[in-house]
Amino acid sequence: MKIANSIIKGLPVFAFDEIDTMFNSLKAKGITPIDFGIGDPKDPTPSFIREAAKRSIDENAGRGYPIYNGTKEYRFAVSQWIKKRFSVDIDPDKEICTAIGAKELIFNLSNAFVEPEDYIIMPNPGYPPYLKGALFSRAIPYFLDLKKENNFLPDLDSIPKDVIKKTKILWLNYPNNPTAGTATIDFLKRAVEFCNKNNIVVINDECYSEIYYENEFKPHSILEVSKKGVLSINSMSKRSLMTGWRIAWVAGDNELIDTIKKLKTNIDSGPPYFVQDAAITALKDEVHVEENRKRLKQRRDVLVEAFTSVGFEDCTPRGTFYIWQKLPDGVKGIDLCKKLLEPEYGIVVTPGSFLTETINNKNIGDNYLRMALVPSIEECKVAAKKIAEAVKKL
Repeated sequence: MKIANSIIKGLPVFAFDEIDTMFNSLKAKGITPIDFGIGDPKDPTPSFIREAAKRSIDENAGRGYPIYNGTKEYRFAVSQWIKKRFSVDIDPDKEICTAIGAKELIFNLSNAFVEPEDYIIMPNPGYPPYLKGALFSRAIPYFLDLKKENNFLPDLDSIPKDVIKKTKILWLNYPNNPTAGTATIDFLKRAVEFCNKNNIVVINDECYSEIYYENEFKPHSILEVSKKGVLSINSMSKRSLMTGWRIAWVAGDNELIDTIKKLKTNIDSGPPYFVQDAAITALKDEVHVEENRKRLKQRRDVLVEAFTSVGFEDCTPRGTFYIWQKLPDGVKGIDLCKKLLEPEYGIVVTPGSFLTETINNKNIGDNYLRMALVPSIEECKVAAKKIAEAVKKL
């Protein structure tokens, strides 16, 4: 029996499923690929965080279901971290909601605020759950292209008035996946003013806020501008190498947070207590975060040099652990991706077109590719040489 609703039937294949297929096709040939495809760090979660989790498992052996909104201790730790990092006061009881990872939060959030046929404005390229969450809530997506000539910032002035009138959510994502762009505090102010004026909820996905390479580009939080009509999403995944642990939060406007809490109590329970306790321990330490940034910078520099050495445009990222590499005229990301998948190279990358929407028969990601800086520095050095060789044969 094959039964699926109209939304499921209409969904394209999730981009990263295709990356997995590429990866597995190489493994089936007996090749261990160097995988720059999916942004899942291979470095282990630091040992002191794992030890905190082990202690907590025994301490909470008979505690039962987790509290929906997370423990008071976890929410307090998050509020303290936000205060220290961004100099913003957050009420842990009223202005934070805990989540089982940022992906489920992003996907479900639109159900708290939109009616069918409302608009949700989102970046193009962008993280796929912005779009998929909108579709499942039966909202209408409206895309704002992120272009290098505009520092990968959306042009809010380009949005038609009839779209603005029916928009409930504006999604931002800075530092940005996949473009690695960062937002100035002036841009964030303009975005908040625009949304407050038009009664739109503005949400900044800040999951890469702790991945940056130069202090002059140290990311801002949208909470530094205001909490009115504003939400910030952040996660332990990238900051503390805890992707598999599934723990995140959303902070901001207390009325919006209250609405999200009502939504979440009908969807799931909170993260396991041992995960929350591990996250509390991680939030109190910045040494491991800095060490991670140093490792990522080494990888970044090796790959950027590989591209520039063969005449590619310098696309050195300011933030995140992605390189959004512009290819020479006439070279498509999908073509280079396929070339690198040949057995003599054995490298997995993501074509830019996998992360961008085709609008009016044009895909602004066609001549880009994205590389996640997750392989080791040794693998990056090997890949750099192979990429240079592959490019010359295109």
